[in-house]
Amino acid sequence: MAIQEPGNPSGEGGGSLPEFATHDVFNQAPDYGGFNLAATDPVLIAAQGEALDETAKGDFLTHGAVCGTREILDLGRLANEHKPALITHDKHGRRADRVDFHPAYHALMRRSVEAGLHCAVLEDEKPWAQTLRAGKYFLTSQVETGHCCPITMTNAAGAVLKRQPDRFGDWLSKLKTRDYDARLLPLDQKPGVTIGMGMTEKQGGTDLRAITSSAEAGNDGTHRITGHKWFFSAPMCDAFLVLAKTSAGPTCFLVPRVLPDGRLNGLHFQRLKNKLGNHSNASSEVEFHRATGLLVGEEGRGIATILEMVVPTRIDCALGSAAQMRASLSRAVHHCRHREVFGAKLIGQPLMTRVLADMALDVAAATALAFRLVRAADRMATNERDAAYVRLMTPTIKYWICKSTPPLTYEAMECLGGNGYVEDFDMARIYRDAPVNAIWEGSGNVMALDVLRALQKSPEALEVVLSEFTEALGSGGKSSCDVIAAAARAAVEDPANGRILTEQLALTGAAAALKQIVPQGICDAFIESRLAGQWRATYGMLSPRHNARALVDWLYPEG
Repeated sequence: MAIQEPGNPSGEGGGSLPEFATHDVFNQAPDYGGFNLAATDPVLIAAQGEALDETAKGDFLTHGAVCGTREILDLGRLANEHKPALITHDKHGRRADRVDFHPAYHALMRRSVEAGLHCAVLEDEKPWAQTLRAGKYFLTSQVETGHCCPITMTNAAGAVLKRQPDRFGDWLSKLKTRDYDARLLPLDQKPGVTIGMGMTEKQGGTDLRAITSSAEAGNDGTHRITGHKWFFSAPMCDAFLVLAKTSAGPTCFLVPRVLPDGRLNGLHFQRLKNKLGNHSNASSEVEFHRATGLLVGEEGRGIATILEMVVPTRIDCALGSAAQMRASLSRAVHHCRHREVFGAKLIGQPLMTRVLADMALDVAAATALAFRLVRAADRMATNERDAAYVRLMTPTIKYWICKSTPPLTYEAMECLGGNGYVEDFDMARIYRDAPVNAIWEGSGNVMALDVLRALQKSPEALEVVLSEFTEALGSGGKSSCDVIAAAARAAVEDPANGRILTEQLALTGAAAALKQIVPQGICDAFIESRLAGQWRATYGMLSPRHNARALVDWLYPEG
């Protein structure tokens, strides 16, 4: 048997195997990245509407360019590959209660703080502050979602603390800076701070009234908290909003990590949660040993006080999940544009094209719907219609977007085949992270029940929302709104129908939001397949009358 020489595939004359047999790699997509995540997302740009004027657009595109670099994207990999580590005691045996992070995590935190993603809720005087911040948050979430948890909590905590500026002025001034400082130091030595939260306990879960942690008033205007929290998010934050019981009932407290004299507060971390995903973000279990807490809000009304955090937190859940959908499908489209199979690019294979187009509709709808909610939140203080939209649609939108993310992310992973399933690529990480926002700040049933509560407390909100849907969708929207009205009556009578109502509200709201910002053909494809189509369990069911390739190319222009 003749041995082939390099450059002599016939094998004539003997020799060694050709170099390409062992060294050449071809028909693999180049690494994802190296383009502007903002400039290549027409739905995101359109969804920000008038908020994105020429001045803001330049800043936004710069942020998108940075987020799209392979170097920044790689920080997301490193921050998750090197998990945080809990150090309960130092080498001398003293309690340390410290969590060590990889430098990539701190780099991501620093960039997000410098971009102001942690404090926009305190910048109400700036027009469209929430919408502009949401655009950057959406881009940042495509890089890495774990570090976004403390960013979200810090932003939401500002909504609570700003109600008492006289009491928490020092904290608010540090929250508004763009300085990230990971050191454990007293407040007066920090240029900037982050804030976490601790609500749920082993026995209570979602039922916050079942907490057992207690707070005893001291003689210095503070309280001493004893008890535990089962999920204590981002334990290296500088302070935490915590629920504990007084004689008046569940009460909210701000619990610093470090006391003014430099001593660690009585927070004893037991372990870090071994989570499915979200690995870069440390979630912990903690015990309070007479930890010092500052009263926030009215004693006995801690749950009502904490509710100030709910809207901004849930909005970020929806934004983050929509961004994960975009991140996963962008990688699938990128792979399919470069991979060749059966003599043609994968993206040109009709069945694959239709699957990608079908997924792209949900990503576009999730983006449009999330930003409709953000714009309403930006105007709710001065516009009652937007306030009504926020009341009813916040749990609705969180429900649908966050629950849609895991199946879409899986389908996108499948587009990459085996490459999508191995850790060398980042699809596996995105897939593991996909379920968390559907669980955080209220799972699906909690969201459906909150929709029903909104209907009961503010029945006029449904009329306002349906009026918007009808106006946006025209005669075709009226039938959908009639169905929603009937579903609302059924759900109020029988809460078991809550999910049916919530999903119908979300889908119709998504169609109305899309109608304002995308070409008619894309909106028609969503309406036909989601509002008027048959029951769907997987992607790829789009009617052939829609131009799938044109749809993909418009929603995912090449970088």
